[in-house]
Amino acid sequence: MAFVDAIRDAALAGLKEHDRLTMARKQMERRLRERRANSKLPDLVELVLSRPVVSTALIQERLKISKQGALNLVGELGLREMTGRERAWGM
Repeated sequence: MAFVDAIRDAALAGLKEHDRLTMARKQMERRLRERRANSKLPDLVELVLSRPVVSTALIQERLKISKQGALNLVGELGLREMTGRERAWGM
């Protein structure tokens, strides 16, 4: 019985996380409206949703943009700063 309860709890936790990510995606996609076709913001949304925490260096490397460009995109998305030093962000 404990095994079945553990599986149920894990399934419920997975569904909660799925709902959280779905809502976060919808919220971020609202910010993508009326953006230029060559904007890197949609790529940043995908990167943020695929990783729990992203750093400036990771954004620069993956999106092939400057450090300032990465910081500007993070500001546009409104991500939460995780380290207190403006170096890593998450949802």
